[in-house]
Amino acid sequence: MEISIANPEPLIALIAGVLVLVMPRLLNYVVAIYLIAIGILGLVP
Repeated sequence: MEISIANPEPLIALIAGVLVLVMPRLLNYVVAIYLIAIGILGLVP
């Protein structure tokens, strides 16, 4: 298994999923941060 910085979306999704499982009250914040991170990564060439 190889983790590269070139494709960070799966790693971000995994961390977000673990945070939601550990602390479900953080769901709104985790989703918001995830969407912002994916949006920024999509804009950066």
